[in-house]
Formats: sequence, C-alpha cells, structure tokens
Amino acid sequence: MHYSTTVPHVQNRAEERAEDIAAHRLIEFSQLAGPVTDAPFDQPYRVAFRGVRARADRGYRTRSGLVVAANVAVELGFVCWLLAPGHLPATRGGGWVLAANIVVVASIALVEGLRLINVVSLSLASVLARDPIPVRPAPGIRVAFLTTIVPGKEPVEMVARTLRAARRITYDGVLDVWLLDEGNSPEVAAMCARLGVLHFSRKGIAAYNTPSGAFKTKSKHGNYNSWLDSYGREYDVFLSVDPDHVPMPNFAERMLGYFRDPDVAYVVGPQSYANADNFVTLAAESQQFPFHSVIQRAANAYGAAMLVGTNNAIRIDALASIGGLRDSITEDMATGLALHTRRNPHTGRRWRSVYTPDLVAIGEGPSTWSDYFSQQLRWSRGTFEVLGSQLWRCLHRLSPGQLVHYGLITSFYPSMALGWILGAVNAGLFLWLGVRGITVPPQLWLALYVDATAFQTWVYIRNRRYNVSPVEREGSLGLPGMAMSVIAAPIFAAALIAAVARRPARFVVTPKGSAATGDRLSTFRWQLCWAALLVSGLVFAVFRGWAVLEVVMWPTLAVAVCLAPVVLWRAGRRAAPADRSVEGPDRSGGRTRGRSAKAGEQLLSGEHLVEAGRVASGTGPLRPVGPIIGGPGGSRAPRPSGPAPGGPHPAGPRPAGSYPGGPRSGSGGHRPPRPYPVSATVEMTAVRRGGSDDPGSVEGRAS
Repeated sequence: MHYSTTVPHVQNRAEERAEDIAAHRLIEFSQLAGPVTDAPFDQPYRVAFRGVRARADRGYRTRSGLVVAANVAVELGFVCWLLAPGHLPATRGGGWVLAANIVVVASIALVEGLRLINVVSLSLASVLARDPIPVRPAPGIRVAFLTTIVPGKEPVEMVARTLRAARRITYDGVLDVWLLDEGNSPEVAAMCARLGVLHFSRKGIAAYNTPSGAFKTKSKHGNYNSWLDSYGREYDVFLSVDPDHVPMPNFAERMLGYFRDPDVAYVVGPQSYANADNFVTLAAESQQFPFHSVIQRAANAYGAAMLVGTNNAIRIDALASIGGLRDSITEDMATGLALHTRRNPHTGRRWRSVYTPDLVAIGEGPSTWSDYFSQQLRWSRGTFEVLGSQLWRCLHRLSPGQLVHYGLITSFYPSMALGWILGAVNAGLFLWLGVRGITVPPQLWLALYVDATAFQTWVYIRNRRYNVSPVEREGSLGLPGMAMSVIAAPIFAAALIAAVARRPARFVVTPKGSAATGDRLSTFRWQLCWAALLVSGLVFAVFRGWAVLEVVMWPTLAVAVCLAPVVLWRAGRRAAPADRSVEGPDRSGGRTRGRSAKAGEQLLSGEHLVEAGRVASGTGPLRPVGPIIGGPGGSRAPRPSGPAPGGPHPAGPRPAGSYPGGPRSGSGGHRPPRPYPVSATVEMTAVRRGGSDDPGSVEGRAS
C-alpha cells in the first residue's frame, strides 16, 4: 500500500524535473546568437556577424580547413580510383552489352559526383558558419503577426494555442495579431473574437481565388498575398509562423533588430519539434540538423539564408518589390530566391537575408509515416520545381557566393533521388542481364567505400556541436536523422519522376495534432513496390548464377531500406496497446515516452514560454502586447473578412510588383522602403455593420 501511494509522487517529481529542464533549454536555445546589443549611432547600421565559435583562433580555422580538404580529397580520390580506365569492363562486339555498360559507368560517375557535391556542401558550410550579432529593434516599426488555418486540416485548439502565445510576444510598439482563415469558419471567427485577434478570410472573393498565380486558391502563398494586398501597406514587417508553431515571447526582440539594415529583406530562424516523443518525429527533427545548424549559418556569409516558412520576419516593402510570395508548393524557397535576385530600389544594393540560430518558435512535427512522407514529397517536389525553372532563369542575377550556395543547398534532394533511381537501374542491369559495368575487387571496393563514408560521417558528427535544437539530447550523434534521409529516398525518387513527367503538383497541408493521418499498409506503397522489384531481381540472379557479392550488395541494402519503415510501423502497433491506457493512442508507429510526451505538451501549451520570456529578457514580469484599440476588455473586435469595402484600399488583386506595398489609388510606381525609424503610426477602428452575414468594414487612417 505504501508503495502505491509514493510512486505517483516520485513520478510527478520526475515529470516536473523534465519540464524544468525543457524550460531552461528553451531559454538557452532562444539566445544562441548572444545578448541583444545597441546598434551603433555613429555610422549606418549593417548586420554584423561572428563565427559560431566566438573564440575560434587561427589554429582552429586551420584545422577545420584541413579537415574539409581531407574530406573532399578522400571522396575525390575514391571516385577517380573507381572510374579508372583499368576498371572498365572489356566488351566484345558492342551492341546492347556495350550500351548497358556505358549506362552503368555513367550512372556510377553521376551518383558519386553528386555525393561529392554533398561532401563539399557540408564541409564548406562547417568553415563558413557564422551567427548575426543581435541588436535592439528600431523604434516605430509597425508589425503584424500572421498565422493561418485550414479548417478540418488543422485543429482549432492548436491554432488557438499559437495565437495565445503570439499575444504574449513582447514589443514596445504596434503589433497586431492576425489569423488568415482559408475557410471563413464561424468557429474560427468566434475564437479570434474571444482571444482579441484580427480575423481575415479570402473565401468567396473571386479575385483572391484564382487557378494559379499570386492568389492561387487553396495555397499558402495565395492566402498570404490576399492579406498583403488588403492590409499589407499598414505595416512595415510581418512576423509569421506555421499554425502548429508556438512563438517565444522574445520573438520580436530577437528578429526585428536586423531590419535596421535597410537591405535586409527577411530574417529566419530554425525549426524545431516539441512533440519528438516518437521515432518519426524524433528522426524528422534530427534529419534537419545539417540544414538548420550548419548550412543556414554558412548562408550568412553570402547574405543568402533560405526563407523557411515555419518562422520568419519579412520586410513588406521587399516583398512588394517582387510581387508577393511566389506561386510554388514550396513558396518560401521560391520567394527567398526571387528576393536574392533583386535589388533594393532605395539603396541600389542586393536584398539580403539573415539567419539567426535563436529558437524563436517551437512547433509540432509530423507524427505519422503518412504525414512525414507527405511533407517530404512536397519539399522535394518544390525543390525540383525551383531547380527546373526559376533557378536557371536567374543564375546571372545571383552573386558568385549566392550562386555557389544555392547550387549546393539544392543538391540534396536531386542527389538522393538520382542515387536511388540510378542505383535501381544499375541493380536491374546487374540482376536481370548480368551487366557488371565496373570490375574491381569487391573487398577493396567495400573497404574504400566504407572509409570514405566513415570520414564523411565523422565530419557530420564533428559538426553536431553546433546543434540548434533543444529537443535533441546532449551528445546525440544524429543517427536517426541520417537513417531517415535514406528511408525517404524512394519518396524523393517519386517526386523527381513526377516533376520530370510534369504531373500537376498541389499544395498539401501536413495534418497536425488530432487531424494527423493514421498509417496503413498503403502508406508504404512506394517502398513496397521498389522492394518487390528488387527481390524479384535477386531471385532471378540467384537462379542464373549471377548473385556475387558486388552484384547483390546494393539491392539487398535497398530492400532493407524499403522494409525498415514498415517494420518500425508494425513494431509500434504491437507496442501501442500497452501504452494507450496511460498515454493515449500512438499514431506514429513508435512507442511514446511518457515524460518526453508530457514535456512536449507543456512546451507547446506555451506555459514554459512565459517563464522563458521573463528570464531571457532580464526585466522581470513580461510586458505583453498592449491592449488592442477598441473592443471589450482591451481587445479589438476581429477585422472583417476580405478587402474592406469603402476602406483605404481597393478590393481585388493589383498588378504584380504593385502590392502589398504598392501604389495607392491613382498613384504610380511602388513605394520605396521607408528609412527607419518610422515615425508614422496607424490607428484603425473596426466597425461592424449590418446583420450577421454582413462582412463589415474597416475604416483606417494614418497619422
């Protein structure tokens, strides 16, 4: 009896300890770039950077350079040895045998060349990585905080959690919180009214729901561009997070200061998942490490950090100069690239971007294989779209450094997809036709390949010291993330095949929370199809006597990769019943760790974000966003949906390049960026007119 009464207390203390650790890690990771400083007064401000190792001496830089050079040299040496003329097969009589061997040799050269590009990318990034030095925001910047909701795909309570956290953002100035509702849901509108948040919807407005272009229907960029066209000119900068990401109270403090530099178009921070309590989410979180912890930091050397939609701050005048967010299923990447190819019309210099390692928001990642594959399919397909169209057309407008950087960061998905497809083609030629392609001693080839791979893995692990995720354990080697990249290779291959075949791509919202998609056997259809093809080839090779080590090794490993997620899913289903009585259903195909799940829920609820904000600011109690003008209890009535009839801005889309900071009625050209600080403020009063079906109007005046 005594045992049963004390165990809950011990468990509660353990949970409280886990929650305290989580809160302290949030505080630590929200200030990775260092303390906020004052901007210089005696000279125009330009963003300043420091190396990720603030005390890095010349010896460290020399050692890092030697490691990079050695890593590239090992991979290059392996490729040259593998493709040496003496290793090419002797063919007699030409014909299809010669053609097949040429295909095999060419594909091996291409795959190893792409692997070399990845080696160069990570190695170069580890040397160039640097962080911006935070400065205080300039006074007078008018700020809007934006997030979206697709009713039915994203739970209302999840979005309410994000909005409540947004209302706690500390900022000494105009900061309005907006929700962009794709469904114009009465439930969502009521939630906004209750929380004191402004509500916007383009539903039912034909001009804002076009088949393609800036206002494409059922797309994230169309939703944002509709709001920008209606209300964007009332603000200088908008802060943005995905609806499943909870902003930190110091979001504005850590992001807005860099806009003192007039050429900064946007600032972006890392993405992190608080619900990493199952294998899928944990591995997806770890998979992001090279990009957010190393490659994005290296992009600061070129002023070319990639725009990531999960959390960012964007100068509205910069966005107006390119006609708004781009029409793409990965609108963030396409928009960032477009900005980097244009110049600030006010200064004549290139638009630049800044990446800060500060964790300004923490979110919810895919928790099922279905949602993870959907996410990766969209990301990879978007990258292929940008590579196949936008990037090639604007190469001449990128600086040399930006050109190199974009070439390297966009190589990941193509290298993984082509590696998988060409590996399967080679395996088919090996297994079905007995074509060898390259003749090398298998033991020597395996030894050299393992050595080259081990060296690359060592460089990867060496860079783990620069981790920007608070949910990854100290000393983690990131092995789940590496495994997840390999597991997703068939998905990347499917995206590449669809892009080459020009199949229509559509924006698909990754379901979150209670709307998460459950897994079933059909979830793994791509993996199972590849596995069936490879297994049949292996059986045929054994029957024909071609099943030697160098022939069967790749297809055997590929079959294991295809079946791994299926095995993990089945194992999770068997383990789930034992956990459901205590921790709820596990939809991820992996066991849920109770304390981690509890800590994750606390992080996403925003309870620890308040404490993190108090400690991080060093000013005691939080000073949240001030009362919104109007409505009861200091909260303004929700902004009516759609463009304001009779308001200061005409309804309907404006020509590309003229919105959202474009001309007012009867004026020409676009508005040049305002020099900061901004002295003007905007007073807006929401006026509700007519019955419940009347969308109302907004009267605005600038003073």
